[in-house]
Amino acid sequence: MRNRIVTYSASAAFRALADPTRRAVLNLLRAGSLPAGQIAEAFPVSRPAISKHLRLLRRARLVRERRAGRRRLYQLNPEPLRVVDAWLNDYRIFWQMNLADLKTFVETEHEKEKSARRTKTKKK
Repeated sequence: MRNRIVTYSASAAFRALADPTRRAVLNLLRAGSLPAGQIAEAFPVSRPAISKHLRLLRRARLVRERRAGRRRLYQLNPEPLRVVDAWLNDYRIFWQMNLADLKTFVETEHEKEKSARRTKTKKK
C-alpha cells in the first residue's frame, strides 16, 4: 500500500455533497454506524459504485471508517459540515430578510384590497 498524505480542503466537502447518492449515504448514516454492505443494499447501484462514493466521502472527512473483523463500518463525521453550514448561513439570512419583506408586501396589499372592497361596498 502506498503512503500518501491527504490534506483536508473545505472544498472537498462541497464536492462530495454535490452528488445526490453521497448525500443519501450521509442521510443513512445520521441514524448511526452501518457496514458498507448494508449501505450498498440501500441503493440500486453496484457495490463498487457505493465503495467509490464511500471513498470520496472518507477523503472529504464526511465519514469515518473503522474495521470490525472483515466488515468496514462507516459513521457520519459532522465536523466538515460546519463549513457548509457557515457558508449557507449567509444565504439563510438573505432569504429570511427577503421572505420577511415579501410577507410585509403581501399583507399591505391584502389590506389595500380589503379597504378598496369596503369603499366599493359603501358606495353602492
